[in-house]
Order: sequence, then structure tokens, then C-alpha cells
Amino acid sequence: MDNTNEQNENLEFTNRIDLSELQQGIEAIRAELHKVIIGQKDMIDMLIASILSNGHSLIEGVPGVAKTITAKLIAKTMQTNFKRIQFTPDIMPSDILGTSIFNMKKSEFEFKAGPIFSNIILIDEINRAPAKTQAALFEVMEERQVTIDGETYKMELPFLVFATQNPIEQEGTYRLPEAQLDRFLFKIEVDYPTLEEEIKIIELADNRKEKKQTDVIEKVLTAAQVMKFQQQVQDILIEKHLMNYIAQIVHNTRENQFLFLGASPRASLAILQASKAFAAMQGRDFVTPDDIKRSAIPVLQHRVIVTPEREMEGVTSKQVIKQMLETIEIPR
Repeated sequence: MDNTNEQNENLEFTNRIDLSELQQGIEAIRAELHKVIIGQKDMIDMLIASILSNGHSLIEGVPGVAKTITAKLIAKTMQTNFKRIQFTPDIMPSDILGTSIFNMKKSEFEFKAGPIFSNIILIDEINRAPAKTQAALFEVMEERQVTIDGETYKMELPFLVFATQNPIEQEGTYRLPEAQLDRFLFKIEVDYPTLEEEIKIIELADNRKEKKQTDVIEKVLTAAQVMKFQQQVQDILIEKHLMNYIAQIVHNTRENQFLFLGASPRASLAILQASKAFAAMQGRDFVTPDDIKRSAIPVLQHRVIVTPEREMEGVTSKQVIKQMLETIEIPR
């Protein structure tokens, strides 16, 4: 018996997929971001997982907690095109997507592309624009294409949207429609830094003097590498019983007495993709229940709606999902 255990301990298991380049790329991104960003480990990991999953992320927090600069810096670590769009109450869909302009010399209309035509898009304060403008993002976020005047224009890959928003209690904000929220893989909530982290932030700013934050960031990944890593994540193995676990979690949101609106099958697919990304980030070519649990809250919290009675009592969707995860049996 002892000999068998000894033999098992000596066995070496190797991944079917070589994830060494992916892990090196992730560490390189983290190292660059930590030149400027203090703390915020969860936000950075979620944004990296979002990139690997080929999914968009919504980053929520009060002004000044490094939402915009983190998204901007993570885009700068990649050799891709980047555009930042500031949403305001008067911004129009054509200001984002582009418009057809009449060319007098050619006597014909020409399409002038808007800022959405890039690889990495940072939409700052997305909930300060009205619903009409937000709806302009539906097609491009879901299908990676834009249709203008009957013509369809494909986006250059990789194409990812990072959007920041202030909490809805802030003045001058609009609640995002459910269809818009459903197109974001993650909703990432950003908290205030700890006292120790805030001291380091002040010291780092003092040492940097007049040097811009973006000047210290190096490009460490090519667009081709990003797309290669996204494909590797697609190939991560997930067992049938873990797929059932994902389905159980999402199905439970539709029957939970504290929730007025449950999650759609799109949420199941999002948890699947996110859990594969988290597995890859750990150097594993297979998904574990912990990967699924880690994915569940950021994937679900913006897709479900708490009942009005519970909302008045201060219950949040995050609390409901956390409680729900504790009641569902974890497969072994």
C-alpha cells in the first residue's frame, strides 16, 4: 500500500496544452501594471481573464479609484490599437460608430469610421450617456461588427470593450439597460485602497515627479499572441459534471425568491469562458469547481435583479449569489 502511494507521488502530470507562454505573458502584464497601480489585484486579474475570454468588462467604482487608468494601462501593454471614448449626456451614436459623409469630388457618400473602430476600446463613464447612445453598442459588442446605412463593417480582432461607470447613486448617471449589461462578461467592483496601499500610492506619485503614468509602461504582448492565448483558453478541458454545476448555478437564479430577474443562458456561457480563463491563468488545462465559483459573482451580479422588497432592505445581487453558491452542492 505504501509503495503504491509512493509511486503516485512520483508521477508527473503534464498539460495537454503548453500554457507557459500564456503564463509568461500574464506575468509580464502584471509587472508592467504594478509599476503604476498599487493593489487592485482582483481588478487586474479580472481584466486579464476578460482578455483571455475575449469578453468585455464593466468596471464600477467611485471616481478616483484607478478604474480608467488601469484599463488604459492594460491596453498599453499590448501592441494593439487603442481608443478612449468619453461618454456624456449629449454624445450621439454617430459620434461612436461613425457616419456617411458626402464627397463632393466623387459625388458619392463615404463612410467615416468612428472611434469604436479599434482593438481595445475604453468607454469612460458609460452610464452618463442616455439609452439611445448605449444601444448603439449592442451590435458591435455582440457580433464584432457595425451596420451603417445597410453596409456592414467588421471589426479588426482582437476587439474588446472596457467600460467604466460610477455607482448609480452618483449625480447625472443613467441605469444601463439589461440588454446592455448582458453583453459584458464581467462587472468588476473596485473598492477604496487600504491605508497601507494609499501611502504607497502617494510615495509612488512623489517619486515619479512629472513623468506621465503611461510613459513607464512597455508593450509586452502582440495582437497575434493575444489571439493565440484566447484560442488556447477555448481548448481548456471541462468535465460534464462541471458543466452541470454551471447550469445549476444559473438555473437557481431563475428560481431564487430574492431575485426578480434571473440570468439567461448567455450567463452560463460566460461562466464557462471565464472559468477556463481562470484555469489557464493558474497554469492548468482543466477547469475546477473553484474556477467556476470565482467566475460566478462577476459574471452574474449585473445580470440579475433583486426583488424591490429585498432591495429596499439593502440586499444586493452579490449577496444573493454568494448565499446561493453556498447552498448548491459542489461536484467532486
